Amino acid sequence: MKTTESAEMYLETILLLQEKRPQIRAIDIVHQTGYTKPSVSRAMGLLKKNGHIEVDLNGYISLTPGGKALAGKILERHRIITDFLVSLGVSPETADDDACKMEHIISDEVFDKMKERLSALS
Repeated sequence: MKTTESAEMYLETILLLQEKRPQIRAIDIVHQTGYTKPSVSRAMGLLKKNGHIEVDLNGYISLTPGGKALAGKILERHRIITDFLVSLGVSPETADDDACKMEHIISDEVFDKMKERLSALS
């Protein structure tokens, strides 16, 4: 099943937050993203319905194994694309902003070639 760009952004945000602390709630996502509480609540409901997250009785959010795998893939794309663009001479800020947009639309073939080229540069 194809996920939306919005769902991918939320999954990536959850993964990044979980790298910083073991338990997160929707309010943490609100603070991280700047989105409204209703928007985050709706998104969490959709992610839960699609099997990407679980929410316990205390409101703590965790990624399911499938959700974590997808979030990891998105985060890897973001980091590799950012590093690749920086290697071309793009400023880190612009590279990060553009990677955020590109990670959702780039084909696996192009991403794999970027990853290969970046590895060859190291």
